Amino acid sequence: MCPTDMRNGIIHYIDKEIEEVKAGRKARIILKVNSLSDRILIKKLYDAAEAGVQLDLIVRGIYCATNQTKFKKAINAISIVDEFLEHARVMYFYAAGKEVTYISSADWMTRNLDHRIEAAVKINSKKIRDEIKDMLQIQLRDNVKARILNNELNNRYVENDKESCRSQIEIYNYLRKKTDEV
Repeated sequence: MCPTDMRNGIIHYIDKEIEEVKAGRKARIILKVNSLSDRILIKKLYDAAEAGVQLDLIVRGIYCATNQTKFKKAINAISIVDEFLEHARVMYFYAAGKEVTYISSADWMTRNLDHRIEAAVKINSKKIRDEIKDMLQIQLRDNVKARILNNELNNRYVENDKESCRSQIEIYNYLRKKTDEV
């Protein structure tokens, strides 16, 4: 809950990923938010990148982090703005293979974390966790509407030789297929 303990809970999970990578094991964080500007959490993400944690960020709007030469693994950060307005906020931590996922009302902004009542809910259902992870993976594959958030602030579109993926359409198709299966 914000404003009481969400930041500390997030820091705890990031620290666990740092411990895992330092022990030579897989560590990964996927974050989807509208805004990322909280200095404390950005510094903690820097610690994770410096240690070698794989960081995949989907940030729709405000993005105040930068890649630095001291990072063992560069932060992969994209922004997707398309036809449909999205407000999903998701935190995924590999968690030594236990794959912990939270959905939240809070962006990673000081005003949200310190001055508002916000909540994060842990997803306990493996089926729902897997569906959320599938949708995050679709967004990370987007090469039509996704823009790279980089130090140059030029917001270039993602370009690659892979099959076109417009994530909002692909997620619609993904969910449509699931309803057809019922």
